[in-house]
Amino acid sequence: MGALPKRKISKARRDRRRTHDNIKTLNLFACADADGMHIPHALRRAVSTKQGRKMLGLDE
Repeated sequence: MGALPKRKISKARRDRRRTHDNIKTLNLFACADADGMHIPHALRRAVSTKQGRKMLGLDE
């Protein structure tokens, strides 16, 4: 016979493990200021502005 578990795995432990099976792919959006796609609500160093305002500390 194959390997058998020594103890029953509780429903909570089993379900916590299975939460990662439901992770979806990221929704990427096209960036108007630069080429390529980006994650929403995330700043990139290539584009140092957000909603038309310059962000501090992102200068190259």
